[in-house]
Amino acid sequence: MEAVSFWILASGLLISATALVAFRNPVTNAVCLVVALVMQAALFITLEAFFLAAVQVIVYAGAVMVLFLFVIMLLDVKEEARRKTSWAKVVAVVGVGGGAVFGATKIATLFPFAEKTLHWGEGKGGGSAAELGKLLFTSYSPLFLATGVLLLVATVGVVVLCRRDPQ
Repeated sequence: MEAVSFWILASGLLISATALVAFRNPVTNAVCLVVALVMQAALFITLEAFFLAAVQVIVYAGAVMVLFLFVIMLLDVKEEARRKTSWAKVVAVVGVGGGAVFGATKIATLFPFAEKTLHWGEGKGGGSAAELGKLLFTSYSPLFLATGVLLLVATVGVVVLCRRDPQ
């Protein structure tokens, strides 16, 4: 039963993430992102990581999506729909992003704790947030920092793709 629920949630997450990238309407993209975040939270629940699931829904699906919706309201959606996408920019961003993902995974495997599974909640702390924070910022800090680098590359890619031409 666990495998079936995993595959259903994982395929739902992949479909919603693909739809997020494929559609051009920002409101549709925001809805697809909410669905993807909820699917990811459900995957955390199947792993019995209830704290991470709650944080996923409260912080990302809640607070961050409100911020995104404010930005969408400030956009001129009709003008953005008429704007043409430069395929040279898309290819450049995908190439740099793919290189960053490949490089970050190669660099992350060089660290001593890269091959170990994150065991959280097995000690006397019972899976508290303090225990998770201690693990992330000590034993798994290189992987945590690599995630930050990937998010930075993704942010720069979005800025490059969305930058308006001077004409």
